[in-house]
Amino acid sequence: MRQAKAPQIVAATGGDTELVRRALGRDEAAVRAIIAANNRRLYRLARGILRNDAEAEDVVQETYVRAFTHLKDFRGDSSLATWLSRIAMNEALGRLRRRRSGVEWSSLPEGTLEAQIIQFPLSSAADDPEKSMAQREIQRVVERAIDELPEAFRLVFVTRVLEGMNVEETAEILKLKPETVKTRLHRARSLLRDNVEKKIGPVVMEAFPFAGRRCERLTDAVLRRLGFS
Repeated sequence: MRQAKAPQIVAATGGDTELVRRALGRDEAAVRAIIAANNRRLYRLARGILRNDAEAEDVVQETYVRAFTHLKDFRGDSSLATWLSRIAMNEALGRLRRRRSGVEWSSLPEGTLEAQIIQFPLSSAADDPEKSMAQREIQRVVERAIDELPEAFRLVFVTRVLEGMNVEETAEILKLKPETVKTRLHRARSLLRDNVEKKIGPVVMEAFPFAGRRCERLTDAVLRRLGFS
């Protein structure tokens, strides 16, 4: 009895080809590797569209179920990550359309202003709760500002900046022209910068705190030097 031919994968990377081959053979390690490599990207894309954590997680789960159920349809015309991203985008946009029918996100106006990419603060101050709290609050401000971007700009920003996709990949996933991706990214950065600047004032008033452990350590050191202990 002849064995069925495995689906041909014509343009995927070597790593994609091997993972897909193994996953088609129900290799659990390969399935886990695909999920681990794509979880963050798919979640951020879905979260950028839906602006809801729980719904984004549902979309990611549904994406994997659909992808692994139809993995034989993957032909490698694009990378596996791009293929999965497209499934997630379609699922998230479908949910958005069902939530508010009639909205065409791709028809919003384009802009040409440019601002700087905002880097999320790193939490490297485990022994400094005041600094960590300020960093977390700044990150919340930035995340809220991203959520408030018009949808057409938000999708490009999440795809290009948060996930680091190139212009061509972003254009393919969002079905836009590369020039449109560039102008929407410029506009998204400008809107984000303006929004964050408006909201950050109350937060930065609490920046560079000198309280808690740092204050106690300095006080103890001064008292020791003055001979109080």
